[in-house]
Amino acid sequence: MNIQLEDNKRTAILNSTLTLVKEHGFHGTPMSQIAKNANVAAGTIYHYFDSKETLMVELHRYTKNKLGEAIVKGDDDTKPYKERFFHFMLNHYHYYIENDAALYFLEQYINSPYAKNFPDKGTNAFTEIIIPFFTKGIEEGYIKNIDSRLLWPTIRGTLVAAATFKLSEHMLYSEEDILEVVTIIWDGVKKQ
Repeated sequence: MNIQLEDNKRTAILNSTLTLVKEHGFHGTPMSQIAKNANVAAGTIYHYFDSKETLMVELHRYTKNKLGEAIVKGDDDTKPYKERFFHFMLNHYHYYIENDAALYFLEQYINSPYAKNFPDKGTNAFTEIIIPFFTKGIEEGYIKNIDSRLLWPTIRGTLVAAATFKLSEHMLYSEEDILEVVTIIWDGVKKQ
């Protein structure tokens, strides 16, 4: 068996689902349409995912991993903490702008029964880099001692809103505007 070909089919199915969910939502995206859009046989999809539910949960994990990888891309742990914080936040925002289907999927997922029935266990980038980065910021006095259950939603919510406004063209944000948004986030979480 050609492992790369198998991985390519699985990735094609995941990416097809991401695109179709953005266009039609969870319920408007049948498995047959996903297979057709991914250019695989209808039965092939069940080789990788035994149900639509399994596919959606795996797509969530896949998308979160891609987001986590994007957030930490280019990170340099020798840089000052504040600079790394800004780098992470700008990467996060730009990932959504460059991958709008991922943004829309993640927002639908978090507001769906899938999120409740299959709690997120975290992804490697989040559990191994991002969460420790925030923990270090708290321990070393860069960030207020904020419960992570409050810190991450506050940051994420602001970046999601900014990206959503830009993608919907309700607001035409420049790069300087987004830098100001990140500055506002920083000012809200930094230890005085």
